Amino acid sequence: MIDPLDKPPLRSIGESPLTPQLAMRVAVLGGIALVLFSIIFFKLWFLQVLTGDQAVREAANNRVRTVAVAAPRGAILDRSGKTLVENRPASVMQLDPAQLPAETRAAAATWGQAMTTWARKPRGQRGPRPKIPAPANAALEQRYAKLAAALGISSKTINARVIQQLAQLPYANVRVQVDVPTGVRNYLLERPGQFPGVSVDQVYVRRYPGGVGAAQLLGAVGQVSPEQLKADSFRGVISGAIVGQEGLERSYDRYLRGADGTKSITIDAAGKLKGQRISRESRAGDSVRTSLDSKLQRSGEAALASAMSGDGTAGAFVALDPRDGRVLALGSAPTYDPSVRAKPIATQADYERLFGEAAGAPLFNRAISGGYPTGSIFKPITALAALDGGVITADRSISDPGVLTVGSQKFYNAGRQANGPVSLVRALQVSSDVYFYTLGRDANPLKGQIIQSWARKLGLDKATGIDLPGEASGTIPDRQWRAKQNAKEVAWEKETGKKCPPDCLYSDKRPWSVGDNIQLSVGQGDVQASPLQMAVAYSAIANGGTVVRPHLGMTIESETGRQLERIEAPPLRRVVIDPSYQKSILDGLHQSTLDDGTSADVFSGWNQAKFPVYGKTGTAERPPRPDQSWYAAYVPSATKPIVIVATVEDGGFGAEAAAPAVCEMLATWFSQPDSCSAGSSRTR
Repeated sequence: MIDPLDKPPLRSIGESPLTPQLAMRVAVLGGIALVLFSIIFFKLWFLQVLTGDQAVREAANNRVRTVAVAAPRGAILDRSGKTLVENRPASVMQLDPAQLPAETRAAAATWGQAMTTWARKPRGQRGPRPKIPAPANAALEQRYAKLAAALGISSKTINARVIQQLAQLPYANVRVQVDVPTGVRNYLLERPGQFPGVSVDQVYVRRYPGGVGAAQLLGAVGQVSPEQLKADSFRGVISGAIVGQEGLERSYDRYLRGADGTKSITIDAAGKLKGQRISRESRAGDSVRTSLDSKLQRSGEAALASAMSGDGTAGAFVALDPRDGRVLALGSAPTYDPSVRAKPIATQADYERLFGEAAGAPLFNRAISGGYPTGSIFKPITALAALDGGVITADRSISDPGVLTVGSQKFYNAGRQANGPVSLVRALQVSSDVYFYTLGRDANPLKGQIIQSWARKLGLDKATGIDLPGEASGTIPDRQWRAKQNAKEVAWEKETGKKCPPDCLYSDKRPWSVGDNIQLSVGQGDVQASPLQMAVAYSAIANGGTVVRPHLGMTIESETGRQLERIEAPPLRRVVIDPSYQKSILDGLHQSTLDDGTSADVFSGWNQAKFPVYGKTGTAERPPRPDQSWYAAYVPSATKPIVIVATVEDGGFGAEAAAPAVCEMLATWFSQPDSCSAGSSRTR
């Protein structure tokens, strides 16, 4: 019998005995794995134990920073493709804010808050400007002094730039000096230990090769602000990047600025460059071709400067194509050299000297933002309203004895000159105030306030929509406007405890009167309009009712000149102007440049047969200041019609200053001899 305990062990199905060869292979593989794990273990032990302290020191000594690589900004061109603004490379010396004392950054933030509070106060209540805080400590003061000696500027200027820029952009590099000379750049780069936190990079500075001023029109660039970084239009822009801040540079910034690149740089504890690599390539900006005519722009600036050589203190001009609103020229005076703002201004005192009130506020664009009484260039608008409202017919004569009496008020012609019976054409020719006073009086009780209504239809009392920032809306006063001003005055008196009169801020609280409408009829009283708005209004009258949208941008182009996009500017609206009304008004404007018209002597040498001028003088009263000179003109042409409006503050009568300036611009535009001279007319 077989004992069950003596049975052989059971095997799984398919199991085979372990062979000597297989055992050898397993042993070899296990040995290799053991060696590999030993090597890895030894390497980790070496890095962590033997060289760990060295690695820590290297990590502390080396620092990687990501900085922006400025993209070349696109050019701005005139209508023929001539370059008005382009770039040139320049070296910029910057300070790393992380290597400045924490006290400096805190002081900059406090100063920035104080400046914001100061700037928000009314000018008369601001008090002294907050002072720039001194350097945080003696060591920093010594760093500034050493750097100032190398750059050739004062340490006070360096401190001011550091504080001002840190207040705006706390984490961006501080631009201490732009356009650093090559010798100075090399000196700084060769001595990183002596100038900690200093870097010298290449940037692009705007250059103006066209010989055209147009400073307020072209605008300026600057570092992006914290507020701009939050806006959708600046999405993707890096802190510290250069963007458009004013003028065309601002309006078309998204095309002009391209896309900045980035690079990573490694520096050691001494600030010495250890290496760098491009993280993202920059993309150059596109160019913007404008409708600006360089020759006409230069002519306008020279003519305006000449008009101001007498008593004029400031002024502006606008030239439009009345068919579609293309801006052919636009200027404001006082002006400045735009290249001055391509680099930082040394000190606040220098800035005030160049651009402050004492310098005539040259940054202010009077062509689009100046709000003025317009004087008699408003009269064609009154005429159109009166014709359309049935107040007059073109042939009806009104007696002009030199004065219109309304109740106890008397409204006089300039010089109290009597013109006798005058029709519309004659009233425009000699600029009869009494004629238009009468229209203002008779229109006042009519429903709809017809003069105000037509002024607004033609583009006054609201922004025109030009592709430039900072445009003013203006004012066309009416009953509702007067009531709002009175309500604001009452609220202000309750808030301040003051009493009007004598302390009136918004209004003297009187109700609307017929006298207000009479003043409006000749562009006086509370009327506020810009030269651009008046140019749009005259264009609508000239073209038969199309209220154009003035614009400068025409096309977006690549670096090679290939058109990428066409900029469209459809008209604002179309108003119905009876052709017979248009003809009567244009006849009167043309007659004002002939015979005994108010600007006849200005255009006495002009070729009226070939280029008939339709013009109107204006003399606006601005007591206690001298009168303001205005002139508006339209010249038809099959290929190059033009409307020009110019004004000269404190320039006197319209024929004395503004009319000759417009005449000179027309001579340039039509290639005619410049036979323009100041007129002798003393009408308003």
